[in-house]
Amino acid sequence: MRTEHAASARRRETYIAKPAETDRQWKIVDAEGVSLGRLASDIAVVLMGKHRPQYTPHVDTGDFVIVVNAGKVGLTGNKASQKLKYHYTGHPGGLKAETFGKVRDQKPERLIEDAVRRMLPKNRLGRVMLKKLKVFPGAEHPYAGQHPEAL
Repeated sequence: MRTEHAASARRRETYIAKPAETDRQWKIVDAEGVSLGRLASDIAVVLMGKHRPQYTPHVDTGDFVIVVNAGKVGLTGNKASQKLKYHYTGHPGGLKAETFGKVRDQKPERLIEDAVRRMLPKNRLGRVMLKKLKVFPGAEHPYAGQHPEAL
C-alpha cells in the first residue's frame, strides 16, 4: 500500500535552466593545425552549452569562445586548392566563388564563423549563440582581462 507521502518523495523534476542563472565562462582555442570541421564542431558544442549538465535546448547556456591563429587552421586533402566557397552579392550574376585556401589567406575569420554557424540552431537562439564567438587571425586578442581557460 502506497501513501501520498511516499509517492511525493520519489517524484523527480526536470531541471530547466534560466538565462539569469547561467554562469558564462570564457574559453580559448588555438586553431593552428587543427582540422576546420573538428574545430567547428567542438566550438559549436561549447557555444550551445551541451558540455554542461544544466543544458536546456531553448535557453542559451553556452560559454564565450575565443579562437586565435585562425589563419593557420588546417584543411585536409586538396580542399585548400579545390573546394570552393560561394558568396552571393545580391545582384543578378553576382555569385562569387573562391577557393578555401584563398579565403584562409585573406579572411580566415569567415571560414571558421561560417563552419560554426552551420552547426548551430537555425533560429534566433542560434544567432545569439554565434555572437559569443570571437575569431582572430593572429595570436593576439583583446580579451585577456576575461581570463579565458583553454578548451
